[in-house]
Amino acid sequence: MSTPADAAPALPWPGAVSATLGRRFAAICVDWLASLILARLLLPWLSWDSAQYSLAVLGVFFVEVVLFTWLTASSFGQRILGIAVVGVNGRRLGLWWVLVRTALICLVIPALVYDSRRRGLQDLVAGSVVVMRASLPGLGR
Repeated sequence: MSTPADAAPALPWPGAVSATLGRRFAAICVDWLASLILARLLLPWLSWDSAQYSLAVLGVFFVEVVLFTWLTASSFGQRILGIAVVGVNGRRLGLWWVLVRTALICLVIPALVYDSRRRGLQDLVAGSVVVMRASLPGLGR
């Protein structure tokens, strides 16, 4: 039997605030749009409807999310929407776990499966939580 405490998001600090699913969805849309634009700028000779262009967009998305999350604890879209990805201990994720988490997001299905604490499968595997940046000491805005 679950209690109200079981339903609360697993957060690294008592004052940390979990990011809403709406903000997370908006952030991934911003990241994808940025990837579409960047892939078009880098590879203008590829047709919009080609498999090569689709793979290029996915590759740009993967690299963007990995680099930004590893260096700043937020992808480009997450940064704009004021959310961050940190370990359950409140620290930034190491490169390996950022790579694993992002690869799972690129598979799409793990990102759609989440628990009662609003942690997606990619966060459960990587030991991470998605929180509001302003609620974590040291990250701020």
